[in-house]
Amino acid sequence: MEPDIDADLSFAADELLKEIELGQGIGEVGAAAPEVEAQDVPAEAKALQEEQQEDGVPAADEGLGLTEGIEEDEDEETDPPLTPVPAAPPVGEPTGAPILVGGDDFINSEATLVAYDSADGPREVLLTHISEEAEDKLLDALSIPGTHMEEVQVEEEVKDRLDLDKQKKLSELTKSAVSSVQHKLKNDLEMSDASIAKHQAAVDAVSAVLNDPGISDDEKAMAQHYMDQLDLVKDKIDNGGTPLPWMDAFEVTETKMVTKQVAVPNGEPEPGSLAATVRKASRIKATLDPATGQSSWDGVTRSKANGTEYEIDMGDGWKAVYRPYSENDPSSTEYSLRGQLEVHAPQGAGHGKELVERLEQLHLMNKPMTAAEGEWTYLSNNIQAQSLGNATGMKAAMETAQGLHDLQVQEIVHQRMESLMGLDSDALQTAMKRIQLEAAHKVLPMKVEVVRDAVAKASGFASGAELSASPGYEPTPSTTGKWLTWSRFDVTGKHEEISSAFKGRSLTHSLHSGDLASLLGTGVLASTEKRAVMGIGAGLGMSEQADKMTGGANSVFLRVQPSASNLGGGALIWDDPSVLMRRSDYYGYNGDHYGAINPKHHNYSKTAITRDPMKIAQFSSSGNEVMFRNGIDLLGAEAPSRIVCQSAGERNTILASFASRGITELGGKPVEDVLCTTDYYYN
Repeated sequence: MEPDIDADLSFAADELLKEIELGQGIGEVGAAAPEVEAQDVPAEAKALQEEQQEDGVPAADEGLGLTEGIEEDEDEETDPPLTPVPAAPPVGEPTGAPILVGGDDFINSEATLVAYDSADGPREVLLTHISEEAEDKLLDALSIPGTHMEEVQVEEEVKDRLDLDKQKKLSELTKSAVSSVQHKLKNDLEMSDASIAKHQAAVDAVSAVLNDPGISDDEKAMAQHYMDQLDLVKDKIDNGGTPLPWMDAFEVTETKMVTKQVAVPNGEPEPGSLAATVRKASRIKATLDPATGQSSWDGVTRSKANGTEYEIDMGDGWKAVYRPYSENDPSSTEYSLRGQLEVHAPQGAGHGKELVERLEQLHLMNKPMTAAEGEWTYLSNNIQAQSLGNATGMKAAMETAQGLHDLQVQEIVHQRMESLMGLDSDALQTAMKRIQLEAAHKVLPMKVEVVRDAVAKASGFASGAELSASPGYEPTPSTTGKWLTWSRFDVTGKHEEISSAFKGRSLTHSLHSGDLASLLGTGVLASTEKRAVMGIGAGLGMSEQADKMTGGANSVFLRVQPSASNLGGGALIWDDPSVLMRRSDYYGYNGDHYGAINPKHHNYSKTAITRDPMKIAQFSSSGNEVMFRNGIDLLGAEAPSRIVCQSAGERNTILASFASRGITELGGKPVEDVLCTTDYYYN
């Protein structure tokens, strides 16, 4: 939703770099700070910043050290993280610990901390998807083989005109004669004195070369090449006719030493960057123990994937794996893996907080999300879910929000100019990246206010204050289950309207050959991509490989069907679809499109895809599909109304499992009323 704010340094950084290049800054701590004026910053942004500061909103302060992370202890007390980061994620928990990271660098601001069990101790990993807009920031942190360029002298075969041709301009003179005559022939005009004169000038120059006894064989062939062309021109001058066939300049192939910029495969990483290795894409190949429900991984074994990834050395035993958007062509690689990021801690427990902090090495936001940041993500998700991006005033609001960020960067630069001016170029670049992160954190409350007002007016509210006071406005995610989900204010609190739209229809999911007891053991209906990192084997979905190509593999598939349908055993049914329709991450097709969000895939349809719950409620195709990102919590607030078992024996097994885990209700109903067998029909 927001433009990339770190693809390049801000204007303030550029101006400062110019000053340093001119020799006005390095080592001159007492040098006068250059004036850095705001460029292309909306007047609304300036006015709002001044108004906020008059109301007591603090400007940037001196609290950030240039070699330390963004420390905001006082802010954390007044605006604590929405999802505190555990020091040690629960070992073996397949769904891990879901967290939210501030800013726009991650899709839905989501990340998951997983601690895989292993014989040598826990293997702690952070898993997330970065947004495509944030990729330039990450790539800027890397030194990738093949991108380090050096000047080298190499022998190369080149085709070029002879030096004598260039000196005497034979090609140019012949071309001028040909062009002039061609113009007359194409337009059926009489030959002019100018055309005749151009031809004669070319003939004289070429004849002089041909008559020189000291020319080489190549030079003689070159001159004859042009004379043959000029003979044709003379015939057209005398006799007219159709236009001439064009003859190219005379060239010879030579081997020359040339200076070229070439990629050095094993070049030394640039100072301050992280060494990255390019390899074929892969996924963590974990294992889920069906008896214990524990997920394990040895830290090494990986499954193959169709695409490219970077293995990144972060130092001190830390590493990351990233599957870039730029290197994975949507038309030929797995769309669902693009943007996937793994950060791996050294073997052992207790790295939870550092896994998040280490994101800064990749130039990504690295602080747990606060309530103010949560509202920004909530608004972003609602803009997408409700298709408000092109609404009146939305573009202007986003420009103002960006302008506020730029002003904040400039203000911090002004305040720290003395210390910044004493840095060399590399250190200055690092300092500016930290300032970008700090500015994003500080300015967020003002940005939220601007965008909230625009969203309010686009959705029929008089003001942002009226919107935030409405019953459906819930700018914090649901954290009751194993997934973090954001809601839609146009659906939340409107149970009757949604129920009326879906009257006689339910949302369903059939497991086909899946094991219902094992599924309920994990407690989640997980997407293909989530199942892979949980350790659940492939083959449970209907079209897993195809879904990876379309992008549908990042979601679970449900279907709108008549509530009285007999689905057979192994089915999950939501007779109250509003339980799920309040989420902001779903989309649907009234037909079988393999959940396509990949615009390069033939199953994708911009006109057919919808996020409108009222349209989804009217789906009539037998192959319709409704996709929910990551998955659905089956044991919490999103629990299904009915779970259809294959047999009475399977039902008893699941009831016994529930009893041993203290699960007595699902969705407010006794588990005995939710679990049913194939002979049970909706009434």
